[in-house]
Amino acid sequence: MSDYMFMLESHLNGDQNRVVAELQAAATSASVNLFLAGGAMRDMLGGFPIRDLDFAVEGNALKLAKSIADRSGARILDMDENRRTADLIFPGAVTVEIGMSRLEKYGRTGSKPQITPAFIQDDLRRRDFTINAIALSLNRGSRGLLIDPTNGLADLTNRELRTTNSYSFYDDAVRLLRLIRFRVRFGFNVEERTQRQYENARESGLEKLITGRALYEELRNIAEEPNAGEIMKELENTGLLSIFSTALSGPKLTVPSIAKLEKLRRLLPGGNGIRPAGIGPFLVVLTEKMTSKERADLIRTLDMRRQEVESWQKLEARAKKLEHALKSPRLRLPSQIYQALVKSPGDELLFLLYRSQQRTVQDRIRNYLQKYYPAAQEVSDAEVEKAGAKPGTSKYVKLKEQLITTRLNTRKKPAPPPLEEPVAPPPAGRMPPGRDRKAS
Repeated sequence: MSDYMFMLESHLNGDQNRVVAELQAAATSASVNLFLAGGAMRDMLGGFPIRDLDFAVEGNALKLAKSIADRSGARILDMDENRRTADLIFPGAVTVEIGMSRLEKYGRTGSKPQITPAFIQDDLRRRDFTINAIALSLNRGSRGLLIDPTNGLADLTNRELRTTNSYSFYDDAVRLLRLIRFRVRFGFNVEERTQRQYENARESGLEKLITGRALYEELRNIAEEPNAGEIMKELENTGLLSIFSTALSGPKLTVPSIAKLEKLRRLLPGGNGIRPAGIGPFLVVLTEKMTSKERADLIRTLDMRRQEVESWQKLEARAKKLEHALKSPRLRLPSQIYQALVKSPGDELLFLLYRSQQRTVQDRIRNYLQKYYPAAQEVSDAEVEKAGAKPGTSKYVKLKEQLITTRLNTRKKPAPPPLEEPVAPPPAGRMPPGRDRKAS
């Protein structure tokens, strides 16, 4: 095993490692070359948490995505027929993008690119920044080989943001926003040539050519950031926030509320079984001070789809039902609270943590996230098999639930630390050993 494969497996959780293994097996079966690339490689090499897995395929990526969805129980969330990319969510709430290794040729800024298949080296060179242009081979003959044609590893070491080519912002103007997001997120410096490219692009007004869907995707990415409030504030400082909505500037940009949401979002163990919170709670907080007309304008600007709008605007109603269920006095045992919440979407959990005024509801969600859910994860597949059930059977599912129930309801509270025995004071008129009367 190469050092990079060992590093990868060490950075991924159990569910993510299973997905990597499943993708490797599917790619081998389909006789296509598979690479881990983009943000996953950047985060691994930079020592950051890996949130999403990005795969590049030298071959038919959409066919591979459909095949892996059929065999693994993954669900396809979105598919881009032009770029040949698919977004999936796997059991364990592991989010994945599978894309064709490709070249993108733009007729003009903001236009739909002409897509052609390409080898992985060319795919990496057409990407936005060098730190995102690194790949790891997952193929049998070259497994563990690092591919870094733009020297992104050095830029990660130097904590520097550098575009892969001189036309990066002109090819895709949303990269102007992405530069701000990465600079704030990682605290990296912007390389001098890249800074000049950015300033030239701003002077040309390229930000006005960013499409609505690109704005929505970028806002969705910002919502997942651990410092989303700082990013939104920096976008306001640079004059880029107004391209989302002119109503967001000034007092209507509630940075403290966004910071509160960020803190609560960290309670959700992303990529570890709980469904991601998504952009819904972020939009609720972001638009708290906007009028209904301003919200409608934002929806049009972002070119939001109906399902995306409903997921956001019906979030409060959905969460209220969960809140009502959690107030029930019948929920006494940890296993009962666990069962009431284990299938709840992450956006409802986060919304209630942010908005609910019910102390019981708050406590039960926090106990679930911090105690009951981690304890349930301790019940391993091997433990269930040892108890006499085969994976994939109804008996297996039922037995695992029984073991989880037992584990939760018999959890012992940690013993309090032993009290130190009080030290008796010395007899009157005598000094403790080691003390000098003159020094006192």
